[in-house]
Amino acid sequence: MTNKAISASATVASADQSGSGQQLFAVVDGSITCPAGFRAAGLHCGLKKTSRNDIGAIVCGVPATAAAVYTLNAFQAAPLHVTRASLAAAGKLSAVIVNSGNANACTGAQGEADAYRMRDAFAEQLGVAADQVAVASTGVIGEPLKMDCVERGIAALPAELSSARDGAEQFCQAILTTDLVKKEVCVTVQIDGQLVKIAGAAKGSGMIHPNMATMLGFVTTDAAVSSDVLHSLLKKTTDATYNMITVDGDTSTNDMLIVMASGMAGNQPLHDQHPDWASFEAAFRYVNEVLAKAIARDGEGATKLIEVRVNGAAHDQAARAIAKSVVGSSLVKSAVFGADANWGRVIAAVGYSGEAVNTETVDILLGPIPVLTQSTPVVFDEEEALAYLKEDTIVFTIDLHMGQGSATAWGCDLTYDYVRINAAYRT
Repeated sequence: MTNKAISASATVASADQSGSGQQLFAVVDGSITCPAGFRAAGLHCGLKKTSRNDIGAIVCGVPATAAAVYTLNAFQAAPLHVTRASLAAAGKLSAVIVNSGNANACTGAQGEADAYRMRDAFAEQLGVAADQVAVASTGVIGEPLKMDCVERGIAALPAELSSARDGAEQFCQAILTTDLVKKEVCVTVQIDGQLVKIAGAAKGSGMIHPNMATMLGFVTTDAAVSSDVLHSLLKKTTDATYNMITVDGDTSTNDMLIVMASGMAGNQPLHDQHPDWASFEAAFRYVNEVLAKAIARDGEGATKLIEVRVNGAAHDQAARAIAKSVVGSSLVKSAVFGADANWGRVIAAVGYSGEAVNTETVDILLGPIPVLTQSTPVVFDEEEALAYLKEDTIVFTIDLHMGQGSATAWGCDLTYDYVRINAAYRT
């Protein structure tokens, strides 16, 4: 992949995820500040050795209904504890303060105190209650935050907040670590005759594995929707998107995905019985799927995106486990990097997934090329397969012929550069 710029902006005019041919939402050129009520900013405060932005914020002009999901790593970083506490208070947020360059993870009581200091200091700057501010951090684990730098950055951020594209751009740059590019997407959808916007920004490149990753994700919308409904939708969407990506099998201490809804679009409150719920749910899923795939595509050292589609499983849970097993296989990832049509590595990963399979009925396609039918090898054109494997997106389709379960997972190839990047991460 020579050009890894990742954004869904203006890629298509509209999208249909219902299968009905009805256009449910439109993909537009926009950012996290496009939904009504949101501003963003980012700047360099001194946490990073370079001059790249390392602190940023998203601010809503009204208390926004909010929800979040977090890493399943037993060692959860201090900012996650603080954000949980804020959301537990009322389910509303006015702001998120984020730093990169330091994870503030495994830093003990001091780290927790520092995360609360970040929250309280930014709340004071904005003139809002402390429990209306969430905190997120990403970077090196086990090192104390340089709070003099952080507090200097927090004091400077309010003056930089903007609803214009530049505010979002500076925020996107502030959350990056080993990422090569920013990741953002924006869609519009008609709800009750009102134009509702949903936008997202994320970071993530390495230490990525199902059940969240070393990722931070932020979604903004001007839809009116309660915190409980938002949380239910976020959990369902996360299971089908972020929890279906892997780069290297490592699950981070800091993963967090936050969604904020300003309610300023003027629609009636959304819920699963609302006549436009299907459109909103599809648009919301699209935003998060784009960000999840962007993280997988931007894997450290990656040259190719790998997509694994599993059909015909006994149930969806089995399909998910099998898709994750294949896309997470180091041998599959290495074969894709080397453009080797070694489907034996795929079938092996299916077999050790822990899910029951009928070993006599498995089909595998490499892109459009059948390589296994009813568990019997198919003679295929090696040159055609080689040409396909040189593309920048590689799709494996696996049909188990056992039931109606299906799932898709995303990952990337495993390259020499992954080792180089991670061998010297702290330096």
